[in-house]
Amino acid sequence: MSGASLVITTASAEETEALGGVVARLLPEGGTLALRGDLASGKTCFVRGMARAIGAAASVHSPTFTLVNEYKSQPVLYHMDLYRLTGPEEVADLGCEEIFDSDALCVVEWAERAGPLLPSRRLDILFEHAGGDVRRITFTNAGLMPQGWGTRLRA
Repeated sequence: MSGASLVITTASAEETEALGGVVARLLPEGGTLALRGDLASGKTCFVRGMARAIGAAASVHSPTFTLVNEYKSQPVLYHMDLYRLTGPEEVADLGCEEIFDSDALCVVEWAERAGPLLPSRRLDILFEHAGGDVRRITFTNAGLMPQGWGTRLRA
């Protein structure tokens, strides 16, 4: 299912968080997730579920003002929020390429601002409002996810 897309709809913040947990358990070491979507579309909620699933003890919040949060978990989770940045030049100043090349998991909110700095091998995730608490979440695998990932996510 490399390069293929999968759409999943969640009906609540709790479902979005649980989906993040499932994805976290499927990711290979050193994986990067590129998150896109409007404000309040579920991106941080999804990351909160990921962090809980891999044992991060810290409370997950959007790192809008710190830009990068590091969660001590197994594996380490880096959570970037590029909302306040204008483009790849500013993103490069964060040292993100070192993070992308590590064994840590890296989740990038507002990934479109990183542009060509993002690893080519990643999972792209688009979050869309679908009315009320419902979110339409589209996953596009760019060579990162293991065989059968789509079937396991649908379950």
